[in-house]
Amino acid sequence: MAAFLIKRLLQAIFVVIAVTLTVAFAIRLTGDPALMLTQGAGSITEADLVKIREGLGLNEPFLVQYFNFLKGIFTLDFGKSFLGGTPVSLLIGKALPATLALAFTSLIVSIVISIPLGIKAATSRGKWADQLIRILSLVGLSFPNFWLATMLVLLFAIAIPLLPPSGMDGFASFVMPAVTMGIILTATNVRLVRTTMLETLRSQYIMVARAKGLSENVVLYKHALRNCAIPLITYFGLQFGGLLGGIVVVERVFNWPGMGTLAFDAVGARDYPVLQAVITVLSLMIIGINLLVDIAYGLVDPRIRTEG
Repeated sequence: MAAFLIKRLLQAIFVVIAVTLTVAFAIRLTGDPALMLTQGAGSITEADLVKIREGLGLNEPFLVQYFNFLKGIFTLDFGKSFLGGTPVSLLIGKALPATLALAFTSLIVSIVISIPLGIKAATSRGKWADQLIRILSLVGLSFPNFWLATMLVLLFAIAIPLLPPSGMDGFASFVMPAVTMGIILTATNVRLVRTTMLETLRSQYIMVARAKGLSENVVLYKHALRNCAIPLITYFGLQFGGLLGGIVVVERVFNWPGMGTLAFDAVGARDYPVLQAVITVLSLMIIGINLLVDIAYGLVDPRIRTEG
């Protein structure tokens, strides 16, 4: 088990270095922040631009800037924003909880909807209920999240003013963004639950449970669903990590004060420290979730430890 853990940790470290190095290099291809900051400032000489770059720390070689950033990760010091000089760690500290809250709420909405629908589809295989659920899941997969978010705003914030159209202020503000992401996730999760349940319902112990005269609800929810839990929990955990990186568009539509909105604003302002920190923090969280899932697999199934 120790060798398995060491191997997974080394793989995670390699991925972190690859991600941060790629991000640091790619961000610098987006433009010169000194030019961005001096737009509309009148006549600016090259000497002025050089002084601005020196003040921002952009005159250092790329590798020096990169290693300084790596050191900052361990101390949670991501530098200061080019706009206003606010510490980036402070901006991340405000935005990250909002993104985590929205991602977690969206996943809960999806789980609450997808598990009953997936079980119903599995137990009604080939019948009208199964066909209807599969068609609805296909329709859900076809909806772009920004279109669905816009439609919900038009319907429930403008046509029928029941919910706030944007911002994060109380429970009501969670409804539309969480439902938007929840519906998109449900379209995939229903198919997963259906497939997993179909495989489990063919198992011999399910036949034995039914032969004992147990009620169908006990068979489905106490025996079958419990044995489906490991692959489902694993997938939901990985999906939560994917949510953190894919929630940017929804946050922008609803003006949600999360990491996506922070990153979007940083792109337009060529704010290297903010954008680099946002991408790095989200990447580290996704890598960490994947690492925990790998370790959990190794603890549950010894075969994975020997293969990995």
